[in-house]
Amino acid sequence: MTNILYSIAGILIPFAGTSLGSALVFFLRKNINEKFQKIIVGFAAGVMIAASVWSLILPAVEMAENQNIIAWVPAAVGVILGVVFLLAINKIAEKFETGPNGKKLDMLIFSVTLHNIPEGMAVGVCFAGFLAGNAGIALLEAIVLAVGIAIQNIPEGAIISMPLKMEGASKKKAFISGVLSGIVEPISAFITVLLINFVVPILPYLLSFAAGAMIFVVVEELIPEMHNGKKSELGVIGVTVGFIIMMILDIALG
Repeated sequence: MTNILYSIAGILIPFAGTSLGSALVFFLRKNINEKFQKIIVGFAAGVMIAASVWSLILPAVEMAENQNIIAWVPAAVGVILGVVFLLAINKIAEKFETGPNGKKLDMLIFSVTLHNIPEGMAVGVCFAGFLAGNAGIALLEAIVLAVGIAIQNIPEGAIISMPLKMEGASKKKAFISGVLSGIVEPISAFITVLLINFVVPILPYLLSFAAGAMIFVVVEELIPEMHNGKKSELGVIGVTVGFIIMMILDIALG
C-alpha cells in the first residue's frame, strides 16, 4: 500500500510543475506591450523546438534501440503522423475560427497538451516498473524522472497561460487553461500503469507523434507571428533563450 501511495504522489509531480508555470501569469502586468509579446512568442517556439528534440525524439530513438527496432523508423513515422494530424486539425479549425488569434492559441494549447501525454506515459512506465519490483527501477529513479519533467513543465505551463492573458483572457482563466493542459500527464501515467504491456511497444511512436505536432505549430503559427510588424529580432532572441533554457533542463535532468 505504501508503494502505491508513493507512486500516486510521484505521478502527480509533473502536473505540479505545469501548474507552477501557469501561475506565473499572475505576475504579469495588466497591459503587455508588443515587444514583450514577441519575446514570449519566440520563447514558446524555442521551448517547443528543444522539447521536441530532447524530450521526445531522442528518447523515442533510444526506446526503439532498446526494443531492437531500427532506431530512426519510429521517430520518422511518428513525426510525419504528427504533422499530418495537425494539418488535418488545422483545416478543421479554420472552419470554426472566431477571431484573428483564436486558431493560433488553440493550436498552441492543443500541441502542448498533446506533448504532455507521452511524457505522462514515460512517467507511468517508470512507476509501473517500480511497482512490479522486477524491472530494476527504484523509487528514487522514478521520482528523479518525475521531478525532471516537472521542472521542464514550468516554462511549458507559462507558454500557455501568458499568451492567453495577452490576448485578453483573465489571469484566472489563463491559469486554469495552463493547468488543464497538464492534467493529461497524470491521467496518461495512471492509464499506462494499468495498461503497461500494451503501451510500451508503441511509446516511441507516441513520443515522435507529439514532436511532429509541436514542430508543426512552431513553423505554422509561432514563427509567422514573430515576424508580424516590427522588431522581429526580439522574437529571435526569445527563441534562443527558450531553446537554451529547455535544452539545459532536458540535458541536465534527463
